[in-house]
Amino acid sequence: MRFTSEQRLDDGVVEREFLLGEIPGVLWTPPSAPAPLILSGHNGGLHKREPRLVARARHHAGTYGFAVAAIDAPGHGDRPRSPADERHRAGLRRALAAGEPVEDIVNAFLLPLVERAVPEWQATLDAVVSLPDIAGPVGYSGMTAVGIRLTVLEPRIAAAVFFGQGFVPGPLRAQAGDVAVPLLFLLQWDDAGMARQPILDLFDTFGSREKTLHANLGGHAGTPWFEVDDSARFFTRHLR
Repeated sequence: MRFTSEQRLDDGVVEREFLLGEIPGVLWTPPSAPAPLILSGHNGGLHKREPRLVARARHHAGTYGFAVAAIDAPGHGDRPRSPADERHRAGLRRALAAGEPVEDIVNAFLLPLVERAVPEWQATLDAVVSLPDIAGPVGYSGMTAVGIRLTVLEPRIAAAVFFGQGFVPGPLRAQAGDVAVPLLFLLQWDDAGMARQPILDLFDTFGSREKTLHANLGGHAGTPWFEVDDSARFFTRHLR
């Protein structure tokens, strides 16, 4: 792990960009380090520095005292996209626009992404928890498809926040029953192209003994800001 830049922000949060092999990432640490860690797994297609993700990470660090790490998933952000990545994205856009079934396209795109992304998250976790700024349990917040596999495989994750605005391939839905950590599941009720019932069925499938569903009116990117505070309070209960 090699840090490539560092700056101290106005609220005392330290923001450092890093490279872990070919994986680019950002680590935010609060003024009161060492601190518990939240892995910020962005939704499909986004950059690790997408403004609302950065705002959420800085708020968790500056207001609630968590460290937050984000990386660019394979084919996302600063990382190159393969021809297969481009074909799957284009095919998904066409199918959604035409109202056609997308399950096969989603499986072909997301399953290889999850297979690549989860080991990278585990390598990132290995590197970050070895730093003196980090202490205590780990949480995951972000994309459901990656989060299911990562939470099932990674015993260091003690709590998770999943964003229900996204497709989850069948094999990952089959693993959802193995998710056992406390879970907060966020759903946008008016997300275009996303049928509600499969997402509600997925929530039922999760094996967590403590799980909470928050459904808010609005489209895909319309998760209200108060959910950032609710997520932070959720992590405070389970990571401290």
